[in-house]
Amino acid sequence: MGTVRRTSGRGTEGQKYALTPDEDDAGFWGFAQEAEGLFTPLQEEEGARRVRLVGCSPQGGLMESLGHVGSRRAVAGNAWLEVLDADGAAMGAYFVNDVTVVDVLPSAQGGGLVDLTVTLWCDQARPGADRVWNLIRAGGLNRTGMWHELAADRRAWLSVALWSRTYQSQGKADAPAGHVFTLDGRQIVDMDSFYCAIGEAVNGPGGYFGWNLDALDDCLSGGWGATPPFTLHWESSAEARLRLVERRPTGVDETAVFDLLLQIFEERGVRVVLR
Repeated sequence: MGTVRRTSGRGTEGQKYALTPDEDDAGFWGFAQEAEGLFTPLQEEEGARRVRLVGCSPQGGLMESLGHVGSRRAVAGNAWLEVLDADGAAMGAYFVNDVTVVDVLPSAQGGGLVDLTVTLWCDQARPGADRVWNLIRAGGLNRTGMWHELAADRRAWLSVALWSRTYQSQGKADAPAGHVFTLDGRQIVDMDSFYCAIGEAVNGPGGYFGWNLDALDDCLSGGWGATPPFTLHWESSAEARLRLVERRPTGVDETAVFDLLLQIFEERGVRVVLR
């Protein structure tokens, strides 16, 4: 349910991304100031992306591929594309397959940097996620309800909440058993908005606490910000009940997702107070 978080070391000012090869003994591939095209819609399901690494300082296997554009040796391989904070530390990472150099030009950023165009496969970088990463990087993810503005693709918000969880929690322990959380149900219009809201209720702005029913159940096992038994005050629950009406199979029958959520909470020792 979580993500493997790689650490490439710390970059310098302006470097937002780093590439670390999947093989532990394969060195380091370098930094980039931007990754244009990474967070664009896929043309086909799990299709290849064309990404322009602006202000790139290639190293190792990526550097070796620069002189082989158009040949098999232009394929550098699989890597972790790390998203860096303002100090150059990794906030999270996307696994990218078959990184292949297709063009290289001197960068306007100077300093011997290049603008490196690569193709790669990555189905996890969702449109809109870069906006959320930028909020975290700038320290702007500092109030509740900011996810309301990302109505077009709240999966992007949830994906960043998941991939950045280790960075954002900074080793913070779960709230103690018996804690009382408040879930604001006013903006819950579907299951994605529910997961945004429950993540925020438990772990604060940008927090993660599941993004599907199985993940929610896993989070309720502890280690993700809250340890049952605890109490959840669900505000505006009547409005949420009217919206969460999609039915899911449960044995030989089907159950509305609102009622299914209540069942999961009860089974895991969570007392839900509907308000």
